[in-house]
Amino acid sequence: MTAAPADPDPDQGPDDHWVQWHQPYEDPDSPLSLRLRVVQGALGAALDRAPAGPIRVLSVCAGQGRDVIDVLAEHPRALDVEALLVELSPDLVRCAGQRAEAAGVSGQVTVVEGDAAQSHLYADLVPAQVVLVCGVFGNISHDDIAATVAALPGFCAPGASVIWTRHRRPPDTTHQVRADFAAAGFDEVSFEAPPDPYVLAVGHHRLAVEPPAGGHPAAFDPGRVLFTFIGDGFAPA
Repeated sequence: MTAAPADPDPDQGPDDHWVQWHQPYEDPDSPLSLRLRVVQGALGAALDRAPAGPIRVLSVCAGQGRDVIDVLAEHPRALDVEALLVELSPDLVRCAGQRAEAAGVSGQVTVVEGDAAQSHLYADLVPAQVVLVCGVFGNISHDDIAATVAALPGFCAPGASVIWTRHRRPPDTTHQVRADFAAAGFDEVSFEAPPDPYVLAVGHHRLAVEPPAGGHPAAFDPGRVLFTFIGDGFAPA
């Protein structure tokens, strides 16, 4: 894998809080690094399975973009990919752009500084073949999780993959998240929840080619606000 540049100095800028949240990625044995490897494996599998032709990838609250960028650096279908990474922190946006440049995939990856809850930011790249919602569900309310999952079919092409994460600290609500995906017309591809002492979980769901019986696929609404981010950035998400 192509080496990436050093991350932004955590002593600089107003975004220290979120930069520091990313520091455990530098330890390959950290829970965050384990979660990253699981997400990257799911993304690689989704790219492998994508139909021939262009592959649109969306990443919500993308952070440093390690999941998408590091996979594209090695994946044989990287040149088929057009990826949009949306992140609010200027420091993390800058870092993601530097990583993409260093990995040689800046032509496939666009990093946008903005509120990832704003649907209009994704309008030019829907419907997508892959959507990543990582580090989000642990930082928003249960109602917003359900609403976001219900809206995701509007972001997805038929058969698209959605890869998501959430912690399993008590009360563990990942079972409800999985049920929300089923209700929205997604089939579960995998759900990985390493045993104690880990509290992380990674889900991979695939939008059914046909909507559920009696249902209709959600339409993309560019004016929709998906969620309100309420996490503190220090707990696992």
